[in-house]
Amino acid sequence: MKSIRVGIGVLGFALLAGLAAPAPAGAHPAAATPTAEEQRLDRAVPQEILRRSGFDDVAPDFTAALERTRSYPQARAVVVREGSRLWRRAVDRVQGRGPAGGDLSRDDDRPLYWARLGMTREVRAWDAEFGLGERQRAALLDALERTSRGQTDLRLPHGDRVRRVVVTGFDPFTLDRDVRISNPSGATALALDGTVIKTAAGPARVETAVFPVRWQDFAGTTSGASGSGGGTVERTLRPYLPRTDLFATVSQGRVGRFDIERTNGAWRGGFPDNDNVSRTETVPVADPATQPQWTSTTLPYARIVAAQTGRFPVYDNTSVTEIPAGGTQPVVRPDGPTPGSVARAGGGGDYLSNEIAYRATLLRDRLGLHDELPGGHVHTPVLQFGAGNTDPATGAVTDPEFVRNRLDIVAQVRAIVVAALDATP
Repeated sequence: MKSIRVGIGVLGFALLAGLAAPAPAGAHPAAATPTAEEQRLDRAVPQEILRRSGFDDVAPDFTAALERTRSYPQARAVVVREGSRLWRRAVDRVQGRGPAGGDLSRDDDRPLYWARLGMTREVRAWDAEFGLGERQRAALLDALERTSRGQTDLRLPHGDRVRRVVVTGFDPFTLDRDVRISNPSGATALALDGTVIKTAAGPARVETAVFPVRWQDFAGTTSGASGSGGGTVERTLRPYLPRTDLFATVSQGRVGRFDIERTNGAWRGGFPDNDNVSRTETVPVADPATQPQWTSTTLPYARIVAAQTGRFPVYDNTSVTEIPAGGTQPVVRPDGPTPGSVARAGGGGDYLSNEIAYRATLLRDRLGLHDELPGGHVHTPVLQFGAGNTDPATGAVTDPEFVRNRLDIVAQVRAIVVAALDATP
């Protein structure tokens, strides 16, 4: 995710079941305006990615299934089923199960992203003849987002024989700058979901989820989040952190390096999200009266930095930006915040990568797990195209160096998780 230094970068919803007259449901695209994120879907690059991965059938098949429903409960069942199926299909493709569906490399996270947008655009525009209310539509969108991101599919094992790890990733972002962009953190989530890795203390099961690059989802202002005590991060992680042995939120950060972010700040810096929305404010959380300005990693950062995890250097990043106590202007502090200061950027910046790190570690602390649960944020290198493929207007959607970079980043995240587990037996 974008840092301040680099410009690059369950289902608890209302069951208000309107019983319908047995008339066929119809899909009328003019019924609602697609979001800014959904409007990018018709560009040539997203369509090529879908076609070359075989995911171009996802939205049409989903539309046909919706059109066969005759009531809200039926529509909900279709949304949950197809959202979950999309997540499993994306995971299976990345992990080498089943047909590739095309010549796009299996490690690619982008088919999941663009296929999901085709589905959400359909739900948003759907003019169901059984009388779909707006709260019901919002609940369907919420269910689709959560199931298709793996947020309802974290299957942590029971018992003490296998340790439990949760890793999160993000969608691609800054797509108006280059619509070809992939996010290596999302690719990592797909590659690691449900896998068992060997560590010095025995096996560990990794479960993953992917999060949107949208401010409102993190604030809990999307439908279905009200009354949950937080936004999408808290809703997803709260049931699992007490049963987890280690967690890592992961996002794309700086060119050519990994960073273990030591400190996270309670500040949103306003960079536009995937819906072209900006937010400049204190990170909105439940119970703001007890909200700290800073939270910190409990990952074993020194051991991770010292380990040989891959070709990219790994840094213990201690820098933050603060307004010192009694001051009025932001100051960069290379060694972390000073007492009484107000956050203006964590080590991971002031965008959603910093925010997921802040929210996850704050949740850890509010659950009373600070001293027993290792967790924090890992920033990956920026995923770069090959040297001759840098023009968004004329460049290819993939190239061998692009694929190699993504595979190397994913492998190094896995090695970082192993190093963290080995340091916390």
